[in-house]
Amino acid sequence: MEILSQFNYWIAITLAMIGLFAVIARGNLIKKLIGLSIFQTSVFLFFITIGKVSGGTAPIIDIRFSEYSNPLTHVLILTAIVVSVSTLAVGLSLCVAIKRTYGTTEDDDIETIDREEDQL
Repeated sequence: MEILSQFNYWIAITLAMIGLFAVIARGNLIKKLIGLSIFQTSVFLFFITIGKVSGGTAPIIDIRFSEYSNPLTHVLILTAIVVSVSTLAVGLSLCVAIKRTYGTTEDDDIETIDREEDQL
């Protein structure tokens, strides 16, 4: 039952490995962006998990509450999500421009086309 109590951590690690594999092993630029997005999601899940205190409440000072959760991690994750979506949008727009220029989004094909142009 120890594994079930650490469920969020296992999911975050699994998502990180899937995302890292997609970024490293795939040659298609769009698949790399999807892998990067999955990796970022795992980081969000990890930080939200470590920011939550069991039995903790919002940091409102009251004599009824003795344990508080720090809201800073949640606020930082909201900012990181906005940055993540923006990064994904810029990456996808670059993929569109690369597709128009080279006719493909496979990085091996793009490299081959560049080498052929350099030799001319």
